Amino acid sequence: MFSSRIPLRQLAFLCRGLSTSLHAGVPIIRAFELAAGKALDPRLRNVIQDVATQLKAGDDVAEALRSHEQVFPDLMIDMVAVAEQTGTLPEVLASLADHYENNLRLRKDFYGQIAFPVIQFTAAIFVIAGLILVLGMVAQATGSGEPFDPLGFGLTGASGAIYWLMGWGMLLATLYIGYKVAVSSLQGQQVVHQFLLGVPVIGGCMRSFGIARFSWAFHLTQEAGMAVDESIDYSFRATANGAFIARAPQVLDELMAGEHLTDALAHTHLFPDDFIEIVHVGETSGTVPETLHRLSPQFEDQARRSLRALATAAGWLIWCCVAAFIVFLVFRIALWYIGLLNDAVQQAL
Repeated sequence: MFSSRIPLRQLAFLCRGLSTSLHAGVPIIRAFELAAGKALDPRLRNVIQDVATQLKAGDDVAEALRSHEQVFPDLMIDMVAVAEQTGTLPEVLASLADHYENNLRLRKDFYGQIAFPVIQFTAAIFVIAGLILVLGMVAQATGSGEPFDPLGFGLTGASGAIYWLMGWGMLLATLYIGYKVAVSSLQGQQVVHQFLLGVPVIGGCMRSFGIARFSWAFHLTQEAGMAVDESIDYSFRATANGAFIARAPQVLDELMAGEHLTDALAHTHLFPDDFIEIVHVGETSGTVPETLHRLSPQFEDQARRSLRALATAAGWLIWCCVAAFIVFLVFRIALWYIGLLNDAVQQAL
């Protein structure tokens, strides 16, 4: 559930720094020593220094990185291995830096777009807690008997507000931990992500992100000279979506059986028709990686638009919930007030 891999930002910074040094003619060992000196994380600094030590002992870069496979992602290790064989290590590291920076931008966009609905939701929870607290304090100050329970859950006064906040905290923590446990295995990711792909708005956003990452990774691995079967496997894994990753063996089996890439991707039912048509045109002309590379910014923009749609839908959902609560509260207060009037009339009679 908890990962020991390098954070995305540091990974992009490392690849960019190594690529720049190697392009400038700095020897590979010295390039890693310079990267270690720039690393802010002590753990990462020690790992990079150990890689430099292994290089001095005669190990290949990929072999040295693989000895720390719990830190470096598989895609980076295998891409470096291919780059060493083809003599394109600086270029591959630059492409990896672009790939990780692209993922970082998408993640930043996601947090930025979803921040306001989350703030709205949090504010609504605290407003209700404040209402419970104030109504309890008013009843206590006026001595009017039992304080009004706005929710009907028996939550009143300071203790009710605390229970309300603790209940939401426990619910959200349970959902978060449950999700992390569920997606800690590939089988769990497949089930959860396949379900989410079928949810309106959320599914479209996840699908757009998956396609954007697949396109970028496929071009990256093909440009490095990676074999098509490995390229397909890593491209699906780069989506970070269990529903996509689970389809990789199916696509590989169909390719090995002689199917065209267009048909194999279409049979997954994960890619939209326009994407399949683009792949078909690229496959016909023998330029699938180049075609996806040219169009990957469009897929990324589509992912951002889907993200904005998700944030908008989340905001409207929260506002609808707040409006529903206000309507519920008005009826609760009205019924409570009517009950007081009935009690007063009965006492008068």
